[in-house]
Amino acid sequence: QVHLVESGGRLVQAGGSLRLSCTASGRTFSSYGMGWFRQAPGKEREFVGGITRSGLTSTVSDSVKGRFTINRDNAKNTVYLQMIMLKPEDTGLYYCATTTREVIFSFPDAYASWGQGTQVTVSS
Repeated sequence: QVHLVESGGRLVQAGGSLRLSCTASGRTFSSYGMGWFRQAPGKEREFVGGITRSGLTSTVSDSVKGRFTINRDNAKNTVYLQMIMLKPEDTGLYYCATTTREVIFSFPDAYASWGQGTQVTVSS
């Protein structure tokens, strides 16, 4: 069982930047691919992006491409979501999650352990 804790979310103005962190404990972090998801009130959980175990390959959804990047530091058991040029539609609760799959998938069922989330609010 992996315990995940997200941090870094806050209120920010449109056009601003944030870096979210997700720190893992409990098992070998480098054994897991990592995903980031977000959920706005009244909406389904949405895939934001993910990164493979080694960190060599990352992907983000089309809605955030060019603005969000994902990287990880396996020595610190942490994965990061760097967000720039934030928009009000980026508002939501952001979660990280682990996957044992080799490839990063966009559907939540591919992920086993989830954090509690960190709130990002982008004001216009």
